[in-house]
Amino acid sequence: MKTLLVLYSYHHHNTEKIAKVFAKVLDAEIKTPQEIKPDELREYDLIGFGSGIYSAKHDESLLKLADELPRVNNKNVFIFSTAGMTGKSKAYKDHSMLREKLESKGYTIVDEFQCKGFNTNSFLRLFGGMNKGRPNVKDLKNSEEFAVKMIRSQKYNLSIYI
Repeated sequence: MKTLLVLYSYHHHNTEKIAKVFAKVLDAEIKTPQEIKPDELREYDLIGFGSGIYSAKHDESLLKLADELPRVNNKNVFIFSTAGMTGKSKAYKDHSMLREKLESKGYTIVDEFQCKGFNTNSFLRLFGGMNKGRPNVKDLKNSEEFAVKMIRSQKYNLSIYI
């Protein structure tokens, strides 16, 4: 299974830590949105799109890339992120803009992953930030389990998103 992770991570490299675990388990390449030529995504069996969450959405560079992607027919992808505030409904909302853009181009979202990340944006830096030390060992273990689940879902061609 040829896998690519499209990643934008810059403040504390929270999302990059998660992506590196995914890459190891999935034997995936990691590229930034700026390194991607939209047509090259056709070469991959599974693609993960991820960044930190900024103002309740993925980074603009990832959203711009999604706008430029060619239409496909049922290409399997997953979405991931780190955020200051998390939870199932929060992740669903945070991922909604990217999810809608990908689905409108024919991509099939097979699952989504989100965990807490260290956040020093805005006034939080005055208080030392929130979620210091995140993603932590447990978050990295959860990301490893998620990637194993991705392998199993692709092997049996299952959509595991609930």
